[in-house]
Amino acid sequence: MEYSTQIRVRYAETDQMGVAHHSNYAVWMELARVEFMRELNMDYREVEAQGIYLMLTRLDVRYRRAARFDDVVKITVKVAEVKSRTMAFDYLLTSETGETIATGTTEHVATDRSYRLVRIPENLLKSMT
Repeated sequence: MEYSTQIRVRYAETDQMGVAHHSNYAVWMELARVEFMRELNMDYREVEAQGIYLMLTRLDVRYRRAARFDDVVKITVKVAEVKSRTMAFDYLLTSETGETIATGTTEHVATDRSYRLVRIPENLLKSMT
């Protein structure tokens, strides 16, 4: 399973040279992940309403080439791994010509509202596998 979305690099996301700042990649990856989960009927708001937080425990990004102001970036996300208490996602960011801009991974752990580890509810596990 995978999901793709696109963004156009905004001027505010760039530095003086017109290159997208590295911090934006994490935001773009989150945008894709949230929409992917929505497609899987796992709206983040509803997950949190069930008392489950999906805390970020790891973020890796490997930059391959610059994204610049006004470029269209395609962000593809897929489930890399799901366990009883953790989940991981892989990301591929590409240009309009299909060139790899960056790759990434995020890992998340399920907690309750007191930030204690909990099992991911069965309905969420089923959506992810």
